[in-house]
Amino acid sequence: MSTVKGLHGARGFISFEGIEGCGKTTQVNLLSDYLKAKGHNVLATEEPGGTKIGLKIRTVLLEPENHMDPLTELLLYNASRAQHIREVIYPALMQNTIVITDRFMDSTSAYQGYARGLDLSVINTLNELVASDLKPFLTFLLDMDVEEGLTRNKKAQKTDRLELETVEFHKRVRDGYFQIAKESPERIKIIDAGGSVQEVHKKIVEALEALWP
Repeated sequence: MSTVKGLHGARGFISFEGIEGCGKTTQVNLLSDYLKAKGHNVLATEEPGGTKIGLKIRTVLLEPENHMDPLTELLLYNASRAQHIREVIYPALMQNTIVITDRFMDSTSAYQGYARGLDLSVINTLNELVASDLKPFLTFLLDMDVEEGLTRNKKAQKTDRLELETVEFHKRVRDGYFQIAKESPERIKIIDAGGSVQEVHKKIVEALEALWP
């Protein structure tokens, strides 16, 4: 494997997407460990977050008591992403490091666009402004039943502002992801996340190696 510097769809850039409780963070870490064992330099990161500024924005975004306008939410996510790209993602890719991120711009389209109802053309314009020449080479969309995912998070005592949204909200997120995947089938690979952690990891590795032998 090798990365391609400075290209739209950089071959060293992988993202994970999905509804709450689908296991993204676990699978990001497993894939990172797998690739490191193969001898690659790998950076695992997340959104919102990934930088000192991004982590502060993450706290504002996810605190349950922070009731905010959807447009405010959209702009905060993009502010975090702008800093993340320029401080973390670009420099790592330029050093031929594989970057694996837990969420990227597809999350914004799914959550703020399809679920919140904000104009997708506005979201796309912001995406172009923030990340005009950067898109993941490969995106793993971890899919599972919405209620099962929310139950997983409750058992883990994980709650934040988005996880406390209604089941209907999260179903709109899932439907939005399906629409995004339909529009980008070459980039986005849907992975059934309903199995065990290792079963899901195996599916991800197989999908990756089919594209990136």
